[in-house]
Amino acid sequence: MTAFPALVPLDAPLLVGYSGGLDSTVLLHWLWRSAQAAGTPLRATHVHHGLQPAADDWVQHCQQQCTVLGIELAVHHVQVSRDDGHGIEGAARLARRAAFSAELQAGETLALAQHQDDQAETFLLRALRGSGIDGLAAMTADSRLDGHRLWRPLLDVPRSALQAYATTHGLQWIEDPSNGEDHADRNFLRLRVLPLLRQRWPHATAALAGSAAHCAQTRALLDEEDAELLAHLEVAPRVLSLELLRQVAPERAARVLRAWVRRHGAAPLPAHVLRQVQNELMAAGADRQSQVRWQQHAIRQWRQHAYLLPAALPVLPKDWQAAWDGRVPLQLPDGGQLRLLGTDGFEHPLDLRARQGGERIVLPGRTHSSALKDCLQREHLAPWRRAQLPLLFDQGQLLAAADVVIAAPLQAWLQARNAQLQWHPGGW
Repeated sequence: MTAFPALVPLDAPLLVGYSGGLDSTVLLHWLWRSAQAAGTPLRATHVHHGLQPAADDWVQHCQQQCTVLGIELAVHHVQVSRDDGHGIEGAARLARRAAFSAELQAGETLALAQHQDDQAETFLLRALRGSGIDGLAAMTADSRLDGHRLWRPLLDVPRSALQAYATTHGLQWIEDPSNGEDHADRNFLRLRVLPLLRQRWPHATAALAGSAAHCAQTRALLDEEDAELLAHLEVAPRVLSLELLRQVAPERAARVLRAWVRRHGAAPLPAHVLRQVQNELMAAGADRQSQVRWQQHAIRQWRQHAYLLPAALPVLPKDWQAAWDGRVPLQLPDGGQLRLLGTDGFEHPLDLRARQGGERIVLPGRTHSSALKDCLQREHLAPWRRAQLPLLFDQGQLLAAADVVIAAPLQAWLQARNAQLQWHPGGW
């Protein structure tokens, strides 16, 4: 049996996920002892799912144990959706992560109690679902959750070592009755499959967790290569060159697309959506505006580029109008913002309104006006962005289309003051 690890040095305040079960009870006690030795702040948080009749009793148990140790406990009551397509286990996991994210304070590390047996189960589950190298890497000891470190310090420790630790220190924990039921996939593996495997291969749990570790090493190497390639392919934030992407092998292109989506915080690309991207967007002609959607996201193809966008982009209402003197940033109806930088403001308020069509503008170095539509096409502004453009007027004369096209009079005024307009569209 692998010995339980010694006290660990701590250099950041900790928030420990504490369910009251064996695993989190051991984690909390071990990290509490480590924090006492290091003088590091430590708190605990318990998520009340309301899925078991004894859920209120579990909160009371956790509070009593934390009181004995002098640990602050934060309790989060969550609603677990039963019809969002994730199943009860998946929905509960999402609810927990949201609760943890809400509870974390600046500089805190979140510590969770997953161990070697959990890792072996995760590896098997993902293998049975046909996962590739990324999925088979299973859990990592160090990751991120909304800008915070997410730490699983017991990931290499077998559950038997946790049980021995709990016995040695006389710890008390609660047993979730659902852990003895095998209708859930993970419980079926834990109760039926892994014990059978261990009869034949006593080291099965460690071996499966070790395979996950090997996959994680391979994934890390591939991720490094993906990042280098993505830096070459992403010509602007959230914009990929399809012309360059088509020069990449399909298998590598698939990894890059997943990495691109993940980098910008979008939901992971499902396999069928990834196939759509490769079959429809990457094969689309330059004159097409194909798109694919999943959850709240979309990838649109325009002029040989792929754009990662919200599935429903806001637009400026056709009848929208406002007066603006430039002294403070202007919040736009679509969630965007218009700012005047480098000067205190305009001499008098200017008029803002949405595009109606047919507008003309006098560009720097020109004596005659040009159609705004032609100017926007020359600027390669995507069609969905044109519907968000705030237009700036002075007594009926068009001075600017956001910061994309600026008329000669306003350009001269800005240059004289070393000032500039700055537009952030809504929906990015």
